[in-house]
Amino acid sequence: MKPPLIILTGPTGVGKTALSLALAKAIDGEIISADSMQVYQQMDIGSAKIMPDEQQGIPHHLLDILAPDEEFHVVKFQQLAKEAIRQIYRRERIPIIVGGTGFYIQALLYDINFTVATKDFSARREWEEIAQTKGIFALHQMLAEVDEEAAKEIHPNNVKRVIRALEFYAQTGEKISDHNAIEKQKESPFNYVYFVLNDERERLYQRIEMRVDEMVEKGLVEEVTNLKNRGYGKELVSMQGLGYKELLAYLEGDCTFEEALYLLKRNTRHFAKRQLTWFRREKDVIWINKHDFAYVEEVLLQKMLEIANRRGIITGPIS
Repeated sequence: MKPPLIILTGPTGVGKTALSLALAKAIDGEIISADSMQVYQQMDIGSAKIMPDEQQGIPHHLLDILAPDEEFHVVKFQQLAKEAIRQIYRRERIPIIVGGTGFYIQALLYDINFTVATKDFSARREWEEIAQTKGIFALHQMLAEVDEEAAKEIHPNNVKRVIRALEFYAQTGEKISDHNAIEKQKESPFNYVYFVLNDERERLYQRIEMRVDEMVEKGLVEEVTNLKNRGYGKELVSMQGLGYKELLAYLEGDCTFEEALYLLKRNTRHFAKRQLTWFRREKDVIWINKHDFAYVEEVLLQKMLEIANRRGIITGPIS
């Protein structure tokens, strides 16, 4: 019997957090964050991190574990998530992966191997220099020339992943897109159900705009100011996250506050669109469209529990 795993993902702002708490309560589960920003300390508002007093007694993992200048990537996520899953199984509970970073979820679900034989990373500095001097689109074009599929999947803003793909090709002679496609064909070690929570596009975009306004009201500008004053600058991967790069540009005088706010809302909408594109490519996912359930969380949750029960992930009567 494969061990059980539930995945709850979807675009930013769709309402994953509230639903994940209800789901965890219903099945005695624990939540593992699959978010590339919520691992960072001092980055609470911009990452929409659930705070301890909001967690309703549900154990949460992979939150607030790294300083903003520490490196976080898919391999580290795999390692930390696997260890959290082992601990949850020891407590005879069910792990629930919650977050919108589809690449992380895919890597964990299929145990994708990202190991490269050589340890020579000397070319990495050259690519970083190209991104700094010639721009991220020039670097992205270099990737497109050697691995068109990877370039389609990786956004130019994600310099770290662009460099990783270039590095993989340089070190192995193989395209990372081919490697990942083969790895994705592996059978998952889990008995899993993969839910994608979604909403009508206009409602989702309205939620995103409202959430950005709420973040500002809660003190997002002050949060980014404090990070900047502590020496965390735009060269850090963490400070390239949504909300941080836009407001850092404002604080450094590169744009007005109104322009920063406009860019943040626009970039978040674009990010949500890219997330949905990613999830549509994934196999064996179950779309949970909120409007199909008249936006009644109890009915939506009941449907998810019934599906998990049919797959043998949870057992016993569904109340």
